[in-house]
Amino acid sequence: MAKMTMVQALTLALRQEMERDDSVVLLGQDIGPDGGVFRVTEGLFDIFGEERVIDTPLAESAIVGMAVGMGVYGLKPVCEIQFSGFAYENFHQLENHAARMRWRTQGRLNVPMVMRAPYGGGVRALEHHSESREAYWAHTPGLKMVIPSGPRNARALLVSAIRDPDPVIFYESKALYRAFREEVPEEEETMAIGASQLVREGGDLTMIAYGAMLQPTLEAAEELGREGIEAAVIDLLTISPLDEALMVESVRRTGRCVVCHEAPRSFGAGAEIITRLMEEAFYYLEAPIERVTGYDIVIPYFSREKAYIPNTKRITSAARSVLSPP
Repeated sequence: MAKMTMVQALTLALRQEMERDDSVVLLGQDIGPDGGVFRVTEGLFDIFGEERVIDTPLAESAIVGMAVGMGVYGLKPVCEIQFSGFAYENFHQLENHAARMRWRTQGRLNVPMVMRAPYGGGVRALEHHSESREAYWAHTPGLKMVIPSGPRNARALLVSAIRDPDPVIFYESKALYRAFREEVPEEEETMAIGASQLVREGGDLTMIAYGAMLQPTLEAAEELGREGIEAAVIDLLTISPLDEALMVESVRRTGRCVVCHEAPRSFGAGAEIITRLMEEAFYYLEAPIERVTGYDIVIPYFSREKAYIPNTKRITSAARSVLSPP
């Protein structure tokens, strides 16, 4: 199998789905000859032409609004929003129309669309370029919220998102785009939306993360492992719907848990995860659950960005806290 970056794996998913299904079309700013701001659509314009790789004006609401109409009429549009911080312009189209269409029409119509958006910090970007606002979308009934953590699961999940009959928000960490390579098969591969993965086994505590935060969480688990502490690590992959069963089973077994995400602390995915664990695994807990998150501020610029984003040291400290509660 070829080793690919996340960018290359996403390009592979788009190309193969467009070859397989003529109803798949791409929309976004500069996604044509330029290949997109991060080059995820590079080369696709040359293969499929301007009718299927559509360069749009700088108008996020129009991009998603057109995709809603395309979806209703039988196409499978995949929108690229250049940065997730620009997606607020299209919230109306997603919340009021895409997410509600199946309910509004009592199942007669659906919107099989994907909104791709780079999210998160770690690349020294400008304002509105580094947010982690997945909670907005996960809180919206009718939307699925997917956040891959590496090249292989990004490719498989994007294929599943394109084939899904309902709208999917697909966040891609900019910090992971070219951070490392993984073996990605050329043949078709999918992953179920709404299923998490146990990526590291352990019986002493459970660590839960997603997206860009999986790597520092795994590093923290490895550091603890050198001290004889074995941590199970769960990669959520999908925030909505949330795979409750795997994390509940793990926490019931280990009795301790740390949850990590890059988004601000208040009302984030971590709060929902902890609530579900309290509902289903409370009597198995040996210590309070810890959260390691971003802070309740706008993500800082440049020199202070690293202080905002959770790192291995913060995650390891939280793990030691739950292992040795006061």
